[in-house]
Amino acid sequence: MNAPHPRKASPEIDAEAVRTYRVEEQIGYLIRRAHQRASAIFETVMRDFSVTPVQFAVMTKLHDLGATSQNQVGRLVGVDPATMFGVARRLTTRGLVRPTADEADARLVLLTLTAEGIAVIEAMKSRGAEVTARTLEPLSPEEAATLVRLLARLG
Repeated sequence: MNAPHPRKASPEIDAEAVRTYRVEEQIGYLIRRAHQRASAIFETVMRDFSVTPVQFAVMTKLHDLGATSQNQVGRLVGVDPATMFGVARRLTTRGLVRPTADEADARLVLLTLTAEGIAVIEAMKSRGAEVTARTLEPLSPEEAATLVRLLARLG
């Protein structure tokens, strides 16, 4: 028989904070709504490619860096290893990425864009600025620059 767990003291409830709390004013809510807007615009602008935003980020890094270990690409774009494994598998299945063993360390899987992958990412990069511009459209250029700079600091 298990002994009962001791009860934790209830945190103090701030009645004023409860009364004045508005989810619409919270940073997580606002970032989620902005992300929904950016994702919808990405889907509209990039629909011809059938590439997700995470796949796009991975392919962009591979285009920028050349052959890079799967783990390193995941770290660079902020994707956990399990998700990165699935992304790499899907991109490989589509013929956009080629995995190879690193000659210096066979434990590492290097990812390289295929010729088709290069063609796709270059076409997508050529439309990338449109996604950003449309996402930030409600803001003045100064506000947009400030928002981007501040969000970069949170990342």
